[in-house]
Amino acid sequence: MKKIILVMLLLISSAFAELITQYPTQELIDSKIKIIDIRIPQEWKEDGMLKGAIPITFFNEKGQYDIPAFLEELGKHVKEGEQFALICHTGSRTKIVADFFANKLHMRVIDLKGGMVKAKMNGLKIYPYMGH
Repeated sequence: MKKIILVMLLLISSAFAELITQYPTQELIDSKIKIIDIRIPQEWKEDGMLKGAIPITFFNEKGQYDIPAFLEELGKHVKEGEQFALICHTGSRTKIVADFFANKLHMRVIDLKGGMVKAKMNGLKIYPYMGH
């Protein structure tokens, strides 16, 4: 009986998981879906940010990460079950993180393929990072 309940809970939670991969677009920015910028502060300062993006570093300068700390900060901006997008410099970091969030934590994630490089190529307006 316990196994059946566990399987049902896993199926229910995975039903809410979703991973979408798309390029950053003005449509996405206009949709008001929260965009979480997982780059490091130095990248935010050097390259700017998309309008309304929320800066929360995932990997530090040494490639280390703290999932509980990241999730705690994410929880201040994204409600449970709410879809959100992830962006980094080229999309390599978000590919890893988005896959983990969708498949292991059953979140609804949009991986912004090509990252800020693609956003700039697409002519999206980039704003200076103002700190927080």
